[in-house]
Amino acid sequence: MHAVRRLQAALELARRAGYQVRTEWLDGVSYPACRLGRRKLLFVDLALDAQDQLEQVLAALEDDPAVPPQELQALLAPDAAPHRPPQAA
Repeated sequence: MHAVRRLQAALELARRAGYQVRTEWLDGVSYPACRLGRRKLLFVDLALDAQDQLEQVLAALEDDPAVPPQELQALLAPDAAPHRPPQAA
């Protein structure tokens, strides 16, 4: 699955786990998730590319018990591209 699609799926998973998702220009300096009272906030840094945003979101979700582990594992799994053995030189 492409990084943008995985990011969209990860953000949807975060919303279902109770996060309010905010997209902001944070210039690469942020802690992606926090609590403000009872609200869970997840900040997506628009200064990063989709793969880096995905990594931040997944890192935040890994520590949250409200996130179903099987759904998180599906997003953490590498792309299901066919394995090709190296060719002899």
